[in-house]
Amino acid sequence: MSLFRRKPVRDLQIEAASGQLRRAIGPGNLTALGVGAIIGAGIFVLTGKAAAEYAGPAIVYSFLLAALACAFAGLCYAEFAAMIPIAGSAYTYGYATLGELMAWIIGWDLILEYLFASAAVAVGWSGYVVSLLRDFGIEIPARWASAPYEHVVPADAGWNVWRIFTEGWTTTGAVLNVPAMLIVGLATILLIVGIRESTRFNNLIVAIKLTVILAFIGFGAAYVSAENWQPFVPPAEGDGRYGWGGVVRGAGVIFFAYIGFDAVSTAAQEVRNPQRDMPIGILGSLAICTVLYVAVSLVLTGIVDYRQLGVPDPIAVGIDAAGAELAWLRPVVKIGAVAGLSSVILVMLLGQPRIFFTMARDGLLPPVFGSVHPRYRTPWVASIGTGATAMSIAGLLPIGLLGELVSIGTLFAFVIVCAGVLVLRYTDPEIPRPFRVPFVPVVPILGVGFCLWLMIGLPVDTWARLLVWMALGLGIYFGYGRRHSKLRTAPPA
Repeated sequence: MSLFRRKPVRDLQIEAASGQLRRAIGPGNLTALGVGAIIGAGIFVLTGKAAAEYAGPAIVYSFLLAALACAFAGLCYAEFAAMIPIAGSAYTYGYATLGELMAWIIGWDLILEYLFASAAVAVGWSGYVVSLLRDFGIEIPARWASAPYEHVVPADAGWNVWRIFTEGWTTTGAVLNVPAMLIVGLATILLIVGIRESTRFNNLIVAIKLTVILAFIGFGAAYVSAENWQPFVPPAEGDGRYGWGGVVRGAGVIFFAYIGFDAVSTAAQEVRNPQRDMPIGILGSLAICTVLYVAVSLVLTGIVDYRQLGVPDPIAVGIDAAGAELAWLRPVVKIGAVAGLSSVILVMLLGQPRIFFTMARDGLLPPVFGSVHPRYRTPWVASIGTGATAMSIAGLLPIGLLGELVSIGTLFAFVIVCAGVLVLRYTDPEIPRPFRVPFVPVVPILGVGFCLWLMIGLPVDTWARLLVWMALGLGIYFGYGRRHSKLRTAPPA
């Protein structure tokens, strides 16, 4: 039964008030962190891929469907973040509601989410930087700016894990994606220096990319042709391509684009007034970004045929299709994309070390991951480890493989958080809740249902990789975490 022993919420609240990390973030910075994380690869990279391969112009519906699932999950995150303002995010919420084993599973899942998200976005960043530099006459050889490996799962692999992991790999002739590795390294250094400096940098980047996105929507709308929206939902071709099945598959794939708002919760221990500001940051950033995603999707698929958008820089393709009149906007969009993707990488790399920090403080990971820098008061050892690993992944693997892994990890985290709100309402109804999810149990149940539905729409090989990742994590838990758990080894109250 020690596997399901829960960490008391009151203990978590005391831990949150310990002051080990510097509280320097207000509601504006917090919302900007959310926007900084959400607006990035979803608009600048994955919108085109999902439209071309799955949903066509109906990618708009995919974004709305994903946003609906996020809204339910976001409300649940807001209740937890205001009640337990600690750096552990969904891991901590799972510990308080579903017990230690489930907390470990969700913590290990969050490692998958944030680590691979930062690497995936770094790959997209690299593509835009190379294209931007080419416009200025600077050519970076493809062998130093591309993944050395591509992976296409054999169509008949099914659930054969061995074939999924060992077959379908091809070499591209590239050596390493050096720009992707470089941006991860720079973001890691900035995050070690301090949370205040990181949020100021993020605010500047968010202002730049929002200006660029609004410019694309405003100027691009004049070049929209309704013919490109016909049919709005392309006829189904099987295997999740087009039709309403493609809309659902597209929602599962571009769900990666919404992960920023849950990353906001990892900064809860560094927020000045978390009880008030966490719900503002989480729900506010989600609402702003949903409106922008829908608007960009409509304009982009209205300017150019969706079949032409399966490229690393779909918005640049849309500008080219509009003609010479919008040529001036192309370098501006690329600058905005570079800035936008930079902020996503920054926030993802901010979230992951704080998960490590909290798990180490609970004894489930070695104590070195809980080290706080004496001057900067940031989890610097965890930041270095996360940054080095993300650099390696970004330098070696393609964005498509990374994006699907992040999507399923995110959805799984949301399922746990929504279920946790429901459980805690019945097990600990007397705990003060500065923010309460409305219409319980309807909203948490819908959150669980929508997220599971989107998970089911993801490819079989993505599920297989998740199960292997979880099996590896359980091995670490039973080999180290369970034996060193502070909650398990503590004397009974």
